[in-house]
Amino acid sequence: MNWIYRLERKLGRRFGVTNIMLYITATMLAFYVFWLLIMPGLYGLIAFHRELILNGEFWRAITFVLIPSNLGSPFFVLLSLFIAYRIGNNLEHVWGKTLLNMYLFFGVLGAIIAGFITGFATNYYIFLSLILAFCYMNPNATFLLFFILPVKAKHIALVNWAFYIWSFIQGNFSSRVAIIFSLINFFLFFGPDVWRTMKQNYNIVRRRKQYQKSWGDNNPWR
Repeated sequence: MNWIYRLERKLGRRFGVTNIMLYITATMLAFYVFWLLIMPGLYGLIAFHRELILNGEFWRAITFVLIPSNLGSPFFVLLSLFIAYRIGNNLEHVWGKTLLNMYLFFGVLGAIIAGFITGFATNYYIFLSLILAFCYMNPNATFLLFFILPVKAKHIALVNWAFYIWSFIQGNFSSRVAIIFSLINFFLFFGPDVWRTMKQNYNIVRRRKQYQKSWGDNNPWR
């Protein structure tokens, strides 16, 4: 993350919107209530649509971010927004608002690029990338699944990665492009650390095998 921190220093720690996740989730909730009770056609007015954007409806390139990814049960909408807010708020507390704003910016930028490539864009993977960031930084944090079952953040991250891989294998071209570009922010922030950790683990395993071989016939690991 060295270059990320250098960019943060250039922008300043006051750059960005304070409590940005509060504003995002509150706006998403307002959209959901408005869509559900007043204007059922609202979704069609602000969803990402490449041809309409190119024809002048520029707001669609941003407003799709404010559509809850699940427009079904009010309970699950409220739960997902609550989780997104808590995780985003935690990241802002740890990172500061500048880094969180940058992380969200790169996530949205990736979704927009994917949208112009495929014609379809979703914010679903943007919020999954927030969960990945939190779990990477707090692997031993505990979530209460359904407010009852304690689950470690690192296990949730493994489930998310498995979901990404499964969705990539089973999905169509649009979903695969969306998945690839939705991870831009995660790898921009954590890619060097992930690569360094993988190299260190590989070197540890390699040295251990070499050490075991050096025992020859007296190798106790045989």
